Amino acid sequence: MLLRPRIRTFIATSEIHMRSQDVEFSPEDAGRSNTPGAEELGGYNKWNWVQRAGNASLEEVVMAIRCRGNELLGGLYTGINSKHISVASRMVADLTGMVVQPHKAIVGANAFAHESGIHQDGMLKHKGTYEIISPEEIGLVRADEAGLVLGKLSGRHALKTRLQQLGYELEGKELDDVFKRFKSVAEKKKAVADEDLEALLSDEVFQPTPIWALQDLQVVCGTMGLPTATVKLIGPDGSEHIGACIGTGPVDAAYKAVDQIVKEPVTLLEYSMNSVTEGIDAIAHTRVVLRAIQQYSVKHPQSGKSVQRTFSGSGAGEDVVVSSVRAYVSALNKILGFQSSRPTVVSVRTEESQVAA
Repeated sequence: MLLRPRIRTFIATSEIHMRSQDVEFSPEDAGRSNTPGAEELGGYNKWNWVQRAGNASLEEVVMAIRCRGNELLGGLYTGINSKHISVASRMVADLTGMVVQPHKAIVGANAFAHESGIHQDGMLKHKGTYEIISPEEIGLVRADEAGLVLGKLSGRHALKTRLQQLGYELEGKELDDVFKRFKSVAEKKKAVADEDLEALLSDEVFQPTPIWALQDLQVVCGTMGLPTATVKLIGPDGSEHIGACIGTGPVDAAYKAVDQIVKEPVTLLEYSMNSVTEGIDAIAHTRVVLRAIQQYSVKHPQSGKSVQRTFSGSGAGEDVVVSSVRAYVSALNKILGFQSSRPTVVSVRTEESQVAA
């Protein structure tokens, strides 16, 4: 592909730029002084942008245009379906491990929360008093307006209805798997919150193709003796594999037991855990980042440099150790799935030697 010449102009923002106007082929004054004549010099494209200004918040721009596009912006609008904003935000937060700040506009946990007495009184009388945007516009349904309180007596239909209100359409096996996990959680909690449901969805539905699956886990730990973990995994062929190890803690022992079974050497780069809701019975959500010992290089999309590929995994559960193992197995499945999807490299020398023979 033939690239056309381009001239890059910019406004100096540092002392280096001010002193050296030819840095990075960015002649500030020369490029701006003779813009009409740039075409004669071979420049057919001109890029204009502001460096180091940060990225505009997509959801804030979309909703601002949605609210004031007709009145103030001459009928400006976007083609974005705003009802997917909340779900997309939670999905990105889950995949990247970056928690959205509670005070973040539009998608923050406090964006549509009202604690002050005068605010609550105004909301009860007329929601538009303090909300020019309704949470339903971004796909967020208030639990107290749904008319459903999910608990241990709730059935499949109630769960499916609530998931639909949250923007998830599940059928067949996916719904069965989530319902099974839901009943397990509901037996231990008085009420299952929306955040709990989303954590279960992330753990059951949004996972890589299962190569290894956690079947059973037992740990022994405390102030006396060494932490010990026994893990039972279901292998790719459906057979059961059991491993037992000791470690510095229950999670470390469980991870070593998994490594003993899977036999895929990896390096644990990141480990993080947070509670999905408040309380002692909250679901734990764990995220890990692994790097295979057999390192895979990929090109960075911005810098173009070669970097080592990493694989993340997430897990959720009422037990922090179970949640941790699920996240670890999920990341291992991504590594194994990536290895199996890579094209098989055939030795050219071997083929040539066979032909010569």
